[in-house]
Amino acid sequence: MFDHVKFGVSDYAASKAFFLQALAPLGIAAVGEGVPSYGIELCQAGSEASLCLHLSQDKPAPLHLAFSAASREQVDAFYRAALAAGGRDNGPPGLRPHYHAGYYAAFVIGPDGHNIEAVFHERGAA
Repeated sequence: MFDHVKFGVSDYAASKAFFLQALAPLGIAAVGEGVPSYGIELCQAGSEASLCLHLSQDKPAPLHLAFSAASREQVDAFYRAALAAGGRDNGPPGLRPHYHAGYYAAFVIGPDGHNIEAVFHERGAA
């Protein structure tokens, strides 16, 4: 759906460390980095879409970013990694039937107050 998403963060080092650790279980890693005002580009293996973070003095509005997971286990691993990276719980791993029957997700709040989610869509779930 998108080529890349780029947003500003108030503490580049903290956000970089958080996203690298939290998203590693989803196969997302750094593919390029410049000075903090340019930022870092993160991609999932086999994908051309990227997430880019850059240092900003402006107060960013909270975002909701949802990352695709290949399994429930990846969602669980994301949640543990994100909490270990300093994220705050915003919903532990579990089914969210109010979205759809097979919606398995976890939510954490990142360093700038963004709601970061990992979601696995179980197809054919009743």
